[in-house]
Amino acid sequence: MLWLLAGSKRIKSVENIILNENNEIYVSTASWWELAIKINIKKFDGDLKVIRKASSDSGFIELPITGEHAEALLKLPPVHKDPFDRILVAQAITEPMKLMTADNKLESYSDLIWKIK
Repeated sequence: MLWLLAGSKRIKSVENIILNENNEIYVSTASWWELAIKINIKKFDGDLKVIRKASSDSGFIELPITGEHAEALLKLPPVHKDPFDRILVAQAITEPMKLMTADNKLESYSDLIWKIK
C-alpha cells in the first residue's frame, strides 16, 4: 500500500492486480500499528492519519485483527519472529486471502503468501 501511494517502482509486478477495480485490496490494522510505532521512534517520516485517509481514498479496505486471527498464530511454525508479519500471515490463512510481501521468509508459510518481485 505504501509503495503504491508513494509511486514506487517495486510495485510494478502487481500494480495491475491492485488497480483492478474488480479486486478488493485490504490493509491490516497491524500495518497501521507497525507504522505508528515506526513514526513514533523516528524510523518512518509520515502522518499516519494522512496515510490512512489516502489508503481509504485509494480504495483499500481496512482489515481488523480478530480473535480468530490471534488463535491462528498458535498454529504457525516459528519461521519468522516479527510479530507484525506473523499476524499478517495468520490473517491471510484465516480469511483466506493472498498476502503480498517483499519478505522472502514468509513464502514458506502458505501458498497464500505472494512474493512481490
